Amino acid sequence: MRRVDKPWGHEEIWAQTTRYAGKFLIIRDGEMLSRQYHKVKEETIFVLEGTLTLELGRTPDCTEVLQPGQSWHIEPGVIHRFCAHHGDVRLVEVSTPELDDVERLEDKYSR
Repeated sequence: MRRVDKPWGHEEIWAQTTRYAGKFLIIRDGEMLSRQYHKVKEETIFVLEGTLTLELGRTPDCTEVLQPGQSWHIEPGVIHRFCAHHGDVRLVEVSTPELDDVERLEDKYSR
């Protein structure tokens, strides 16, 4: 397993092959990932702990709140952001292997 520190928490990449990838995302309370989309990468997330706010689209107007045991599929081109507004969040992500396929539209950490 490989740990990747991020300004919002960290990732634990537990699988990476030429056909798929798997990782845990740990998002600290009050933090969020960038508003982003992927050109090729396709992913499905499953919330393990905490309450995840999933923003969909270019603004935070369209949100889904996911509790432990709930999942969401994100196709290429879908604009999204993961937020931990109500405490720490731990989720698992399985995806196609293009881990660097990130097009950031907005980022509070200026990346």
